Parts: sequence; structure tokens; C-alpha cells
Amino acid sequence: MIRLLGKIPRKVTLACSGGADSMAVLDFLGNGKKDITVAHFNHGTEHGEEAQEFLEEFCQKRDIKFVSQAISMNKPHCKSWEEWWRDCRYDFLRTFDSPIITAHHLTDSAEWWIFSSLNGTSRLIPYRNGKVIRPFLITPKSTLLRWCKNRNVPFLEDPGNLDMKYCRSRIRHNILPEALEINPGLLTVVKKKILEEFERNNGQDQEDLFI
Repeated sequence: MIRLLGKIPRKVTLACSGGADSMAVLDFLGNGKKDITVAHFNHGTEHGEEAQEFLEEFCQKRDIKFVSQAISMNKPHCKSWEEWWRDCRYDFLRTFDSPIITAHHLTDSAEWWIFSSLNGTSRLIPYRNGKVIRPFLITPKSTLLRWCKNRNVPFLEDPGNLDMKYCRSRIRHNILPEALEINPGLLTVVKKKILEEFERNNGQDQEDLFI
């Protein structure tokens, strides 16, 4: 069952990649009769072009507003590709007036908590930063995958998610499964921390190092 943090406004912009997570959320929001604009950031990769075409066709058939932007500048040498893409996505999302929903979920939160812990300070993905709201942080990825399967929601697989040159991929496919072997209740631990932080901050803005 999909569980939410906070309330989702009636009019929202959904940051959508075309992957299972954001497509499940798009179907969930549409099922709730929300006024949705789909925002897609094209990273300039082959998959980015494929995802843009996929989403544009999907939204056109369902009369959903669709806005996309492709990366237009060269990456600075001082930033990794992950950092550069994140910064460009943020710049794009800041152009929208309505609240921005992302599909970040509980499994993402566990990955980020592990990554930040390995770098010295354990952090959680914040519920809110400015116009960006992440209501699905206590819903595991497996639930979103089941939603797509049960409702025949189409989605694309990003081959970049399997590329082990990215830290996030290594954590997702190597470290997190090992951590769950050591502590099968790890997602429950992270979920409890998310709920505690949400209650402590009452849904207010938090410093955002991740999107």
C-alpha cells in the first residue's frame, strides 16, 4: 500500500523520468484526480531522448500537461555527472510555479542514508525544500513496482542505473543488499527516522543535498 507523508496539493508538477517510480506516482496522482503537469528533464543521453518521447506520447494520449527541457551546457570539470545533472534538474524545476512532487521513496532514502554515512554524516532525504515535496519517502520501491504491475502502468528502464561507475548504482546493487542481509529491518529503521524527522520539522523546509 502506498503511504504518504503530508498532504498532496490539488495542483502539482511531477518530476518524471519515465521510470517505474515516477510512472507509478503519475498514475497514483491521476487516480486521485489531481491537476498534474509532468516535468521531464532530458539529460542529453540516448535514454534521455527515449524517455522524453515515451512521456510525451503517454501524456498526449491521456491529456496530461507535459513540459520538458534538455541539458544545454557543458559539464564543468569540477563536478561529477551526477552532481551536474542534479543541479540542472533543480534549475529546471525552479521555473514552475506549482508545488513540485518527486517520486523519491523509502529505498532511495536508505541508499542516501548509507551514502551520506560513508561520507561522514548520515543524512535523510528531506521531505520539503522550497517548492519540492517528497510525499512518498515512507513507501518502499517494491510497492511502486507492484503498483505498475497491478495497474499495467508502462515504464522505461534506465541503463544508467546499472552502471557501476556511479556511486549510487554501486550502493543500490551491492551495498544495500548486503546491508539488508546483515539487518533485514534496515528499511524499518530508516522509515522510523524519516517519520521522526518529519514530525520534528512539521514539514518545513530543510537543507537539501539530494534530488
